Amino acid sequence: MKRIGVMTSGGDAPGMNAAVRAVVRSADYHGLEVFGIERGYKGMIEGAIHPLGPRDVSGIVGRGGTILHTARCLEFMQRPGREQAAAQLAKLGIEGLVVIGGDGSYHGAEKLHSEFGIHCIGMPGTIDNDIGGTDYTIGFDTAINTAMEAIDRIRDTAASHDRIFFIEVMGRSSGYVAMISGIAGGAEDILVPEKHTSVDDLIERLRNGHKRGKKSSIIVIAEGHESGGATAIAAQVAEQSEFKDNRVTVIGHLQRGGAPTAFDRVLASRMGVRAVEALLEGESGKMVGVSGQNMLLRPLAEAWGLRTLFDPGLLRVAHVLGV
Repeated sequence: MKRIGVMTSGGDAPGMNAAVRAVVRSADYHGLEVFGIERGYKGMIEGAIHPLGPRDVSGIVGRGGTILHTARCLEFMQRPGREQAAAQLAKLGIEGLVVIGGDGSYHGAEKLHSEFGIHCIGMPGTIDNDIGGTDYTIGFDTAINTAMEAIDRIRDTAASHDRIFFIEVMGRSSGYVAMISGIAGGAEDILVPEKHTSVDDLIERLRNGHKRGKKSSIIVIAEGHESGGATAIAAQVAEQSEFKDNRVTVIGHLQRGGAPTAFDRVLASRMGVRAVEALLEGESGKMVGVSGQNMLLRPLAEAWGLRTLFDPGLLRVAHVLGV
């Protein structure tokens, strides 16, 4: 193997640039040429592919976003689109590919591997931490720290005005970001998709808290919760209880931007080195994952077949401490 490609796909995540840097420099160390593919599979189809060297990735380890950009690509979901993408790689002599993204990105890598024999290795880049086969994904640690800082700031206002604040965090159908940032931020309650919590249950816990002397509360809600987002839940609480004076904050895409934490930079760096080594070992159709302190290779299908879940005991911790 002499030439490999690297791309970022799906939603951006802090640490993606550190991952690109690690792939490029590790490949150079092993004597490989690297080509960066812009805008994910869309750029692959369009031939937006250019050489990347060690100096091209200087100074990006601490930058948020992705220098390769990212985009969704419906065309790649059809066989003709994938054929065109594979032809673009073949034209440049690219034999291996590192795909940095979430499970949707991995589906694309699996297709290139199984349909065209292109050696593909995935690196988990998503703030949601919902990919199977790895304890942590690149970007998750930064996202929970961003959410925690927002919760800390909002608590100051909540306490000053004796109000209830409903804070919505990202995570798609996973409550991982909500759970960890909520506990770290001292939230009185945390609503996640993995656990049924009715508005009646929430109101009852708020009442119990006020009986104990609480004058303000922070409720963290994962965007994929069954009862709807923070705005909908806050409205239901106001309509069905005496807690009329509440406020809503949706943190949103703030969680996906900004400089990555040290944890995410190191995780991305370790995974990037392992991804390149995996290609040199002849591996394909695999993803790099971390288990404990160990870097492991798992089948790409585990990304969507074995969803990573938080310890359900954490919800009990939140309720015990939220009295």
